[in-house]
Amino acid sequence: MSRKIPDSEYEKTLSYKLKSWLDGTKDAFVGTVEMKPQPDFCEDEETLIKREKEKKQRKERVYDIANNIEINIFKKFYSVFCVAFCLFLVTMLLIAVSYLPSYGHPENPVNNEVSERYIESGLQETGAVNIVTGMILDYRAFDTLGESHVLFIATCTVLILLRRDRKKDEWGNDIDIEVNDRIYEPKNDLILQTAARVLVPPIIIFGIYVILGGHLGPGGGFSGGAIIGAGLILYLNAFGFKKTERFFKEKTYKIMSVCALGCYCLAKSYSFYTGANHIESVIPLGTPGAILSSGLILILNICVGIVVAGTMYTFYVMFRKGGY
Repeated sequence: MSRKIPDSEYEKTLSYKLKSWLDGTKDAFVGTVEMKPQPDFCEDEETLIKREKEKKQRKERVYDIANNIEINIFKKFYSVFCVAFCLFLVTMLLIAVSYLPSYGHPENPVNNEVSERYIESGLQETGAVNIVTGMILDYRAFDTLGESHVLFIATCTVLILLRRDRKKDEWGNDIDIEVNDRIYEPKNDLILQTAARVLVPPIIIFGIYVILGGHLGPGGGFSGGAIIGAGLILYLNAFGFKKTERFFKEKTYKIMSVCALGCYCLAKSYSFYTGANHIESVIPLGTPGAILSSGLILILNICVGIVVAGTMYTFYVMFRKGGY
């Protein structure tokens, strides 16, 4: 059976010294190695002046642009190249312009059978009084489908680049950032809110009118969707995100965009299939000038308007706040 030794004897053992050294409570070299404090390094004034002079000379030699041969040669070559490139570009543009047909000539490429077909047979084949709408959403509907998808992809890109992650507290709940978001704006501006209450409903109703009447006159999905998007932005600036998100959230935009683009794809896929196979469409064109006419153009205008309105509002929200 081992016996406990006194602390005075234990402190003399090698194990205690090793333990103290490992714990850092005692330096093993203190008292055993001769130690002298080093004197402070002090450089004389003459050496300092010499060192600063050498540093200045070295810097002037490196950054001496005026006397640098390589830089001077590059500047001259760059100036000559710029002048030559500009002359070449102007010459090529003048030659290209000289070969353009004269303005208003009946044999110009713009005066062809395509435009004649749009003007002469547009009303009969599309049922749309507005020739431009009939051309965009019937003759060139595939191109418009691509434009709508470009808007949707642009919105997704903005969502990826500008999206700000939601902040959470220590209990995992989302932190409300509405106060911080409107810190530089009047929280309850009576003039702005009163104007919004008066203007937002007519703006949205007018946007719907422009969309629904796009096949009858000037307007359509792009212009009507832009008007509705402006109305949503005005409402947001007046009342903030808390009230706006009661009816328009990120999930709402996603559902609306996917449904609108899906409806557009299905509608035009039917038209493409029947047209490519020379099958008579069962969808009537209706009476020209009536609201329910022009076949699928009215539905396509509504789909485009939904995508444009949501895209405008989403762009504004992402650039302002980084999320809904």
